Amino acid sequence: MTAITRTSRFARLRTLAVTGLATTGAAAAALTLMPSPAQAAEATQVQSSAVTASAQNNRSAQGKAGYANNLDGWIKQSLEIMRAKGIPGSYEGIKRNIMRESGGNPNAQNNWDINAKNGTPSKGLLQVIAPTFRAYHVPGTPHNITDPVANITAACNYAAHRYGSIDNVNSAY
Repeated sequence: MTAITRTSRFARLRTLAVTGLATTGAAAAALTLMPSPAQAAEATQVQSSAVTASAQNNRSAQGKAGYANNLDGWIKQSLEIMRAKGIPGSYEGIKRNIMRESGGNPNAQNNWDINAKNGTPSKGLLQVIAPTFRAYHVPGTPHNITDPVANITAACNYAAHRYGSIDNVNSAY
């Protein structure tokens, strides 16, 4: 009887611990794509903000080539560009990282970490800072850090150079 009680207590404790980590860790483990390994250690928080209709209309890469003007379409369009440029990555790897970083909000901006304090907040679906975006921008995409396709493609280009592929990124880096 004691073994059963102890086992069930441990099982409940594990469940509570995992639930707590999942709840609090999702926001705390936000990924900020940055060129410096020292900066990569900084945990980030992502500000949630609504996508406005005017912001959607200003994104030049959306809806091109028959892709839907939503997360699915942006990822698929980015993958097509990535394939043409030899940048590795999969739909699943990109989406997993986007959901952790911005929850799918192309206008997400981190205003709290060291990058923001230094004047370069992380922005977009994959929370890229401006110097990284400029360094890894992929020709053929807009020069706009919050453009969903440009943000995804630049972030995947960075991840390919640093980690081999966005698919290899499973936590903040």
